[in-house]
This record gives sequence, structure tokens and C-alpha cells, in this order.
Amino acid sequence: MAAPLSVEVEFGGGAELLFDGIKKHQVILPGREEPWDIRNLLVWIKKNLLKEQPELFLLGDSVRPGILVLINDADWELLGELDYQLQDQDSVLFISTLHGG
Repeated sequence: MAAPLSVEVEFGGGAELLFDGIKKHQVILPGREEPWDIRNLLVWIKKNLLKEQPELFLLGDSVRPGILVLINDADWELLGELDYQLQDQDSVLFISTLHGG
């Protein structure tokens, strides 16, 4: 079984409003048989952090189009997106690029 992971999860660009207005969360992901990946992290976020309107953050098993995801300051598209395996002390930033006008 893998050890628990400490991960910083941050929301910006208005996405934090779906999480009680809290931008930074230092979370401990419990140990599990399979490694943690972004897909599993999104399920965990939905169950544990997301406070309202999940449809504004999630679409299916991923984030909605218009939400930029950075892992350790790198675009997740370069790192495997949902399949990126989280490491202890990783930083995952979700930035909404969707704004009203």
C-alpha cells in the first residue's frame, strides 16, 4: 500500500468561489493500493472540498473546458493530464479562465 500524500491544491480565477472562497488547501490524501492520479484527485476534491455547483468545475471525470490545470507550475497537458501520478509535496493549481462579461 502506498503511503499518504501531502498535496497543495489551489484554486484561482474565480474557481475558489466554488470552494467557500478558500484558494489554498493543504491536503493529505490517504494511503491506497493504487497510486493517486489527477483523476482520483478530482473525485476526492468533489467529495471533500467542492461546496457548490460541481457542474461549474467538473465535466464527466475531468475539469470543465476553460479550467487551466498546472502541476508544479507546468501545464498538465505536458504531464499526462488525468493520468499524471501525484507525488508527495506536489502542487496542483486550477485556474478558471471563464469570466462573465
